Amino acid sequence: MPRFSKQDPRMQELDPEEVEQTAPDEHTRLLPNRLDSDRGLLAPDDPAVSPYNLWSIRFLQYLTIAFTLATFVWWILLLVSSFATPPGFQTRGSGFLSFGYASLTLANMLFTLLFFGVPAKAVRLLSIFMSAILVLDMILVLSVQKTRYEEGWVGAVSVIWALLMSLWTLMTDHIVKWGKAEEEERLTGRAETRRTLLEWSSVMLSTVAYAIMSVALFLITLNIILRALDAAVPPPGKLHWVDSNKYRVHVYCHGNTSDAVPTVLFEGGASTVEHQLWDFAENGLKNGSFPRYCFVDRPGFGWSDTAPSPSSAGFVVDAVSEALAKAGEKGPWVLASGGIGSIYSRVFSSRHGDTVKGLVLIDPLHEDLLNEVGASGRGFLLWLRGILSPLGLDRVPGAIFRGRTSRDRVYGRAAWQSGKYILAQLQESLVAGSFTRRDVEASRGIQNKDTPLVVISSGSHIKSSGRWERKQRDLTKLTDNLRSWDIVDFAPHEVWSTFEGREKMEQRLKQLVHA
Repeated sequence: MPRFSKQDPRMQELDPEEVEQTAPDEHTRLLPNRLDSDRGLLAPDDPAVSPYNLWSIRFLQYLTIAFTLATFVWWILLLVSSFATPPGFQTRGSGFLSFGYASLTLANMLFTLLFFGVPAKAVRLLSIFMSAILVLDMILVLSVQKTRYEEGWVGAVSVIWALLMSLWTLMTDHIVKWGKAEEEERLTGRAETRRTLLEWSSVMLSTVAYAIMSVALFLITLNIILRALDAAVPPPGKLHWVDSNKYRVHVYCHGNTSDAVPTVLFEGGASTVEHQLWDFAENGLKNGSFPRYCFVDRPGFGWSDTAPSPSSAGFVVDAVSEALAKAGEKGPWVLASGGIGSIYSRVFSSRHGDTVKGLVLIDPLHEDLLNEVGASGRGFLLWLRGILSPLGLDRVPGAIFRGRTSRDRVYGRAAWQSGKYILAQLQESLVAGSFTRRDVEASRGIQNKDTPLVVISSGSHIKSSGRWERKQRDLTKLTDNLRSWDIVDFAPHEVWSTFEGREKMEQRLKQLVHA
């Protein structure tokens, strides 16, 4: 029967009941099961020609939505854990690798839903590549003791889930392709080989998206391989469990033990103490300036594990004190620290009373400047660096083209590129203006006023900032026993990087140790 509209004059000549039967409705126009229709095959562009007609395809889509929601919840939990660790979600590494896998998995699922009805061969090929890379990642994460220990169950679940969802995408695209061809053959008589402009655009966008994700996974794999190689570098000291066996802290001591002569306890600034002060400590020991020295890696630095968030100066000092006690190191101490490390040394000094026989602060950071450390912009950049750190955008080229070694990456000049270090810096930034400032201000009130104090300042820093000079002067009043305030001309913030700075530091340490 020919199809007429209700406005057609010929329709007006028909009986009203016949008109209602003739006019297309939802059943005759859109549903594919037209067993009662004599219209024959449909046009390829008819909206009724769709893989969604099959219940299996619709069920597959609902499952994909459920998996996407589960991935989103996991992604949120990992995002929160960077700032405040939920119970049971602590990792002894950075946690950024797990977040990276969760982000890639979430992107994969969203693109799968977005281009669900437009299967593409390029997407299937890239999904096969991603699945193969994820199998290799899973093997590396689970088989290498160091990465398995640092990533924990959170990292294992993240990489396994990423692999399963990659395989799900591959299966989904293949089944939708089959369903689309099946419906086209049933309703139009042949499988459609043409694509509309919208479909071609969808294929191009999905291919580009999966190509970017494939490159990201390849870079992550290279970075994991570097981490596996770095695991072969042994710590010079020992690792001790702290905070109810939640994580380990590295302690290293060298020299002759004496109850009469203090041990120098070094604390680094914004970098690892090994990179900044280890060579200086060894030279001082050889020159006889002090008979013994120790250093402790703050959580997240060097060989130490990361601590749960939040982690203020008070928490860090408690962990350092516990690790020293378990290592059998009871002092007495002369503390030597630079930059922001002086914040931790001051809190340590106030909590250990008579065991601290001297305090050497090297261009120290004043508590009034902690707000700059905790600035929101700095915190955001650290977080951004953290989520990009699994890609190894600086570590991989450094290893290939710049000759960076495993020791460089663990504690040397490239240590700042590791996810653990970035997380430790982020934790420091998040609480610098609140908990840490409260800890250091409280330490000032209970500091033993008889403790000998030496302040060594950067001449270049003081000349460039009057505010820095005023804060350095204020720090000379921490105790009533100031031995000297030395300003090393032309020395940068890292005073030990110049010969004059090292000479002055060694001289002052020798005086305090042998006083």
